[in-house]
Amino acid sequence: MRIVTRLIAMNRGRQLGRQFREIEHSINALPKRSRSRLGTMALREIGQAARSDFPHLYGTPPEERYLPWGQGTDIGFARARSDNPEVAMRGIALWLAAAYHETKDTPHPNLQPHHRQLMRVLRELKEDHRTDTVEKWMQAPAAA
Repeated sequence: MRIVTRLIAMNRGRQLGRQFREIEHSINALPKRSRSRLGTMALREIGQAARSDFPHLYGTPPEERYLPWGQGTDIGFARARSDNPEVAMRGIALWLAAAYHETKDTPHPNLQPHHRQLMRVLRELKEDHRTDTVEKWMQAPAAA
């Protein structure tokens, strides 16, 4: 049974790696202001997932709760490929949240690098949010 579990985890790691490359490419193609918004959306999605009963199954339809991995990443990945920019950003945020919780405390060594990559991307999005000039302008005291 351990061999089967390892094979499934290895296949899942490859799938997440392939999806992550496309998601990261989509994130890097966004303008800085949109990346700032995406960071906020992703953190909100991660928080909502953390409040659910099974965070690693976030975004998965209720009738499919008995799968080893949820479908949140697949749904988010499909939305991230949308031509509509708002749908694409929401899809990226869903993918990041589902992948974050799926890889967070994984015992599988081939999924742990994906979690580190996700943390790097989330840190970069958070930094983009901090350096957003509009946010600085809104928080600055009025100069008259």
